[in-house]
Amino acid sequence: MSETDTVSSLADLKDLTSAAPAAPVSASPEAPRAPSAPAAPLREREVDAQGRSYATGRRKDAVARVWIKPGSGKITVNGRDQEVYFARPTLRLVINQPFDIADRSGQYDVIATVKGGGLSGQAGAVKHGISQALTKFEPALRSAVKAAGFLTRDPRVVERKKYGKAKARKSFQFSKR
Repeated sequence: MSETDTVSSLADLKDLTSAAPAAPVSASPEAPRAPSAPAAPLREREVDAQGRSYATGRRKDAVARVWIKPGSGKITVNGRDQEVYFARPTLRLVINQPFDIADRSGQYDVIATVKGGGLSGQAGAVKHGISQALTKFEPALRSAVKAAGFLTRDPRVVERKKYGKAKARKSFQFSKR
């Protein structure tokens, strides 16, 4: 078969593969590789008209809408600076983790609006949103952020209270008499 022929059945495909010479396998890692397509990211870059990437982050009952754009590293949550909104240093550390993993500290401005849950859940939601938006802005960072586990939504939520129980699983005090 010539290269201009088309494959119409599996038998034709089998003929093509048997006619093609096998590529030699090199054992040494220093051997030059055949030129292949550039290592382009599989995903498209998602940026809006203002040059921002948007993503939604979730954790427990908190939902965060996050926009990132290139800037000086300012993080604004619900119209307030991160130091004001998240007073605890551990929460600010959680928010900055995606940038530290990707070596992009101080390179992006973040604007986030977050609703629901407590401060810890909100910080986790903002972290999840920043991670998602960062991979949309720079798809090449996806593997590093994903390896750190920041793209996965943490499914743990508070268990509901059951009928006949004091809390979700705690029973009322037992009385023998």
